[in-house]
Amino acid sequence: MSTRTERIPVVVIFAPTASGKTALMRELFSQNGSHFILTGEVVSADSQQVYKHMDIGTAKPSPEFCKEIPHHLIDMLLPSQQWNIFDFVEAADRACEEIAGRGKIPVVCGGSGFYVRSFLYGPPPTPESDSRVREELKNRIAAEGNEALYNELKMLDPQSAQRIHVNDAYRICRALEVYRLSGKPRSSYTTSLALRDKYNFVLVVLEPPREALYERIRSRVDQMFRDGLEDEVRSLVAMGYGAESPGMKAIGYSEWFDDEKPGQLRDAGTVRDEIKKHSCKYAKKQFTYIRDIPLGTRLDYRALDDDVRKVSEVIKSNLNAFRK
Repeated sequence: MSTRTERIPVVVIFAPTASGKTALMRELFSQNGSHFILTGEVVSADSQQVYKHMDIGTAKPSPEFCKEIPHHLIDMLLPSQQWNIFDFVEAADRACEEIAGRGKIPVVCGGSGFYVRSFLYGPPPTPESDSRVREELKNRIAAEGNEALYNELKMLDPQSAQRIHVNDAYRICRALEVYRLSGKPRSSYTTSLALRDKYNFVLVVLEPPREALYERIRSRVDQMFRDGLEDEVRSLVAMGYGAESPGMKAIGYSEWFDDEKPGQLRDAGTVRDEIKKHSCKYAKKQFTYIRDIPLGTRLDYRALDDDVRKVSEVIKSNLNAFRK
């Protein structure tokens, strides 16, 4: 148990997919970077980089880069294991305390708006899981299929349904479980309106121009295929992971599976187009969870070379304010 009582300074950087977060980390927090400002360690606020063997489709930082700047909350779980917002906040808190204890600055960086918001405010206080209800819903999913329960969720909690993919059996069941246990939709449970007082937050939100971002997303998907995404998926399937594995529900992986042809992967050309479509759609949603946060500096982030100085100055000025 930590005895730390002072607030921990923590830099939080939120940016949508394919906006260049990894390159920015190198420029700001590596001693080899052009705008090195401090010695930090990165805490990943990415819901899929936590899984082992899923490297290309999650754009995971390379092992070499992780030696250059230590990263936390990546390669922690097998794709068959569950990882939720409560797990993330608990693990991120532990990592931040350990980093601060080494005299370094924690840098929470990622594109999951739900994760970033929950780290700032704490996770929403939904009812604890009930094993009986959970098992009943899992059995229904197996017997009736995802779509049947997803349609039920759309009637009971349309807001949650909008945020959940029809193939995401875990989150469909969890949302229905919350409704069964409380009689209220999961979307009615909101996070606290007060920032957690264990941290001094420096929040920077990077907002690239939308059309330029979509073009970068499409180019990055093409690069993933050149880097061997299909081989990575086939390797995961050979290990025994499939459409129902929690890790494989991510964009870049779920598109390969066809409910009508279990055991067969879909055509790579069709999959490539769907990944691009789903990634651009996800980028639109990424700002939803972050838009109303009063804290933070929003920057029009167009290119690393042009805008890294702006990010550097914002972080330095805020951290200096804490030290006075």
